[in-house]
Amino acid sequence: MDVRDWGTFLLPYEQTVEELKVKFKTMRAELKKREEYAPIEFVTGRVKRISSILDKAKRLNVPMDQLETGIEDIAGIRIMCQFVEDIRRVAEYIRARKDLTVLYEKDYITNFKESGYRSFHMIIEYPVQTALGQKKVLAEIQIRTLAMNFWATIEHSLSYKYRESLPDDIRARLKKAGEAANTLDTEMSSIREDILEAQRQFEDESNITTQVLNAIHKLYFFHLVNEAIAFQSRFNAIWQDHDMDEMKVLLDEVKELLAAAKKKVNEDEL
Repeated sequence: MDVRDWGTFLLPYEQTVEELKVKFKTMRAELKKREEYAPIEFVTGRVKRISSILDKAKRLNVPMDQLETGIEDIAGIRIMCQFVEDIRRVAEYIRARKDLTVLYEKDYITNFKESGYRSFHMIIEYPVQTALGQKKVLAEIQIRTLAMNFWATIEHSLSYKYRESLPDDIRARLKKAGEAANTLDTEMSSIREDILEAQRQFEDESNITTQVLNAIHKLYFFHLVNEAIAFQSRFNAIWQDHDMDEMKVLLDEVKELLAAAKKKVNEDEL
């Protein structure tokens, strides 16, 4: 009988999941700053439940003393992308990393399952630093589009309910839904550039708006109250008309006034 302390056994996996989530979220932020677009939409992670570990060990005939090598997805990371094309790009970034080792990959996008399941899996070895020293932990990274993830989440819930013995009618409907999700991904890819351009425009306009409001607020620190009120009134009118060209002009004027105010303060201090 296995009498292990499961809490202690799972600690390295919990640490692995938390560290990898931070690293991939940081990767997303860096790519967004460098290229104004990140192929990673968001990142989640989980440690497999004890009951799921036991079920999988039984299904795969993995002895209890070989769980660490026999079950590769006790630690799991899921990376969501907007477009199918982004999945390959994210996989390349992961292969290039020096802080983990990719052991092998499973391409369920090109070779999707009969059920309709689509995803790209990477089994990695990650060296986690525990209180007792370094430990190499196996983890699975799943890279999917949002549509793939929606389908897989529903399929997983139904499989759990029916203990992986899905009724034929539900199985057929799931497969049809998987095809629909794939059609959605294909359509989104066909208008990818239009979508990205719209997203870039939204980001640019949002940034300009934030800069204007922050700059107007700073005027109060220089006791330029009347000027701040006047600029705020202009901002409100421009915002109503959604005239971003005029918003840029306003930003330049507020920045110019701020620069003059700062210069005057510096001169007074000399």
